Amino acid sequence: MQILYHLIVLYLTINFIWYLLREKKFWYQFSVAVVLVMFLLRLLLIK
Repeated sequence: MQILYHLIVLYLTINFIWYLLREKKFWYQFSVAVVLVMFLLRLLLIK
């Protein structure tokens, strides 16, 4: 079950990185970066 959880978080993290690289507006990039940091911490099991 935990492997499935990690795969979902990894998939969302990759999608956020892709969106971050495509987006041109600074505030959209900033908000995605904040969410991305939270997902990366969750992926690395840092609470």
